[in-house]
Amino acid sequence: MKVYITNKGAHNFEAAKVFGQFHFLSKGSMNRYSTNRMYRMFVEALEDSKEDDYLLPTGLSTMNLIAAVIFALKHKRLNLLLFKDGSYVERTLMFDEVGESYKDLENVLQFEGAKALLKER
Repeated sequence: MKVYITNKGAHNFEAAKVFGQFHFLSKGSMNRYSTNRMYRMFVEALEDSKEDDYLLPTGLSTMNLIAAVIFALKHKRLNLLLFKDGSYVERTLMFDEVGESYKDLENVLQFEGAKALLKER
């Protein structure tokens, strides 16, 4: 397994080594407004990721959001490693039922005459 770390900074990630080999999505400082650049970098960096790999969020919140969305869209799940009390805890979110939930919501809104609130896919 691999641990995809959003940004290589000064933090010591050693406690996360038990979860897999480290792969850094970026290094050093980044402009928080360069979202297209982040997207292009992260899509390429996560190209070989597998559904049982992890994402370790660190650095700018914008970077973490973009990396998480890419991982979730690719794998229909998000495996996070979150730092807590000197170690990392695993958290997994499954998105395989999001499509069904969206359809349920669309039906409710349509019934109530509010379909315009949802964008067409």
